[in-house]
Amino acid sequence: MTRIVYVQTSGVDTPERLYAPFILAMTAKAMDIDAVIYFVIKGVTVVKRGEAEKIKLGHFPSLKEIMDQAIQTGVELMVCDRSAELLGINMGDLVEGVKVVGAATLNDLVLEADASMFF
Repeated sequence: MTRIVYVQTSGVDTPERLYAPFILAMTAKAMDIDAVIYFVIKGVTVVKRGEAEKIKLGHFPSLKEIMDQAIQTGVELMVCDRSAELLGINMGDLVEGVKVVGAATLNDLVLEADASMFF
């Protein structure tokens, strides 16, 4: 199956950069393409419990609503354990549905993916 990996490096301090990976990943799933969003560096702040609810731009639903839709459509969410540690985010503070993985996972994902995009 074709796979796209979306790498989210931007965090809650740049809300205008947060919707795209979720929308694109859901679109990929609708096209029968496997989709993974990998959160690294400040991107980890997006999946910290309580943060996505605070983000709502224009007439779009809240980022939390978009995130929940993405999970329901089968988009895989992965978070870099070292990035979370670097930012002082405990694994128990992450939203449900996020898989905590190591840095090697991103390397493997990108090497095996048919495409990758960075946000």
